[in-house]
Amino acid sequence: MPLRLDSAAPDFAGAFDLLVNARREADEDVSRDVAAIVARVRSEGDLAVRDYTQRFDRHDLDAGGWEIDRATRRAALDGLDNDLRAALELAAERITLYHASQRPADRDEIDAAGVRLGARWRPVDAAGLYVPGGRAAYPSSVLMNAIPAKAAGVGRLTMVTPTPSGEINPLVLAAAEIAGVDEVIRIGGAQAIAALAYGTDKVKAVDVIVGPGNAWVAEAKRQLFGVVGIDMVAGPSEIVVVADGANDPVWIAADLLSQAEHDPTSQSILFTDDAAFADAVAAEIEAQLARLATGVTARTAWEANGAIILVPTLDAALPLVDRLAPEHLELAVADPDALFDRVRHAGSAFLGRHTPEAVGDYVAGPNHVLPTGRRARFSSGLSVLDFMKRTSFIACTPASLRAIGPAAVALAHAEGLPAHAASVAVRL
Repeated sequence: MPLRLDSAAPDFAGAFDLLVNARREADEDVSRDVAAIVARVRSEGDLAVRDYTQRFDRHDLDAGGWEIDRATRRAALDGLDNDLRAALELAAERITLYHASQRPADRDEIDAAGVRLGARWRPVDAAGLYVPGGRAAYPSSVLMNAIPAKAAGVGRLTMVTPTPSGEINPLVLAAAEIAGVDEVIRIGGAQAIAALAYGTDKVKAVDVIVGPGNAWVAEAKRQLFGVVGIDMVAGPSEIVVVADGANDPVWIAADLLSQAEHDPTSQSILFTDDAAFADAVAAEIEAQLARLATGVTARTAWEANGAIILVPTLDAALPLVDRLAPEHLELAVADPDALFDRVRHAGSAFLGRHTPEAVGDYVAGPNHVLPTGRRARFSSGLSVLDFMKRTSFIACTPASLRAIGPAAVALAHAEGLPAHAASVAVRL
């Protein structure tokens, strides 16, 4: 059964601490295996990638081909059901519009001392997008990862996706074509991340790697951060719903299960100030689980990681929400802004009774790649900025150097760096 807590109970603080600090990441210690894969790909290049792909994906890259050509991708798009294609294109349009507005402006100004100061933003040259392969693939994630890169102006976008036993997911290829991916390579796992980071004869190196994956992929991204940039190391999905008794329990139960069906380690938490409503949601979850196609996974997640927490007022839930710093936060109340104004930590917020989290996964526009595992305390969702870097610049005139230079000389001497001091002083 999911956890049931009452914030008025004397043991609540300890029980809530356990909930906040519970570890839901995979238990397997994959670090050593990933380190070995990364080292071999770095030293052996394509030979290692070819071997690992045959071993893990049962796919012969030499026989089946490394790259999925443009004609195959175009055919996948043209072969889509018209309604599904229209849905993907609507999602792409909305995601593009939202992310285009994120491009930062350059700065160029002269301050009171006469020094010219500014910052220039430029995209990285190349980015890599990891997409899980086989039947359980998500075209929405292709759009969410590729479109911000294109909006940033990235020159080359390489998608890697495993094709277990040679199987290619047409929806993923169609989404890649819609998003403007430049090349698609049939590799996956930690070996694909290493190939993108270091480059091989067949796989050109990139500057940033984004996209979801299993524990091995996440660990490879973690180990290779610094060689390349990464979006984040993501953990199991999570949703927190703050709801009053005026909601329909059918709606809220569906929202909680929308994340539980992702994975057995996903987490769904309800805060409410209405005990009868809490009971109604719990009962409705049981009813929906009985007919849900993904019910086995969703039930495992709900019973192992789910929680219903009773609070005296919804205001009292907000400090608890901030401690959880959830990936997704639904505020299913009549005046969500009044609560949202006081929320400090959440990856993405969904305001009002008619804004289910799932609409953000597909067509709303903001990115669905979000920090998990309480990382919303210090990080944000994927954006155009993940594919750009800022170069600051300074320009002094003789007069402005005379105005600020003596202070630089004094500080350099104080730090015991006479050459620093001299490089300024000789110009004064």
